[in-house]
Amino acid sequence: MGPGYWWGYGSGWFWIFPLLCMIFMVAMVVMMFRRGGCMPMRHGSSDAPGHTRETPRQILDRRLASGELTRVEYDAMRRTIEAPSGSRGAI
Repeated sequence: MGPGYWWGYGSGWFWIFPLLCMIFMVAMVVMMFRRGGCMPMRHGSSDAPGHTRETPRQILDRRLASGELTRVEYDAMRRTIEAPSGSRGAI
């Protein structure tokens, strides 16, 4: 290969770019594993130790207490979740 093949860029500082890329990739892998893997556990996950999952009724009670639902909405939703599985209509 003659000197015109690389247009003068085949030597000198060209080696720094692949090196920087490798350093960046290694840093990303290290950060990923320090955070707990590719898909870290969400804060609201029920798989967290000591965390119990809220039942639908508890969620309704909490939403009523916070004012998200009116009493009428709460009663309708409570009847829906407490109804037997076969009698629930499509929402």
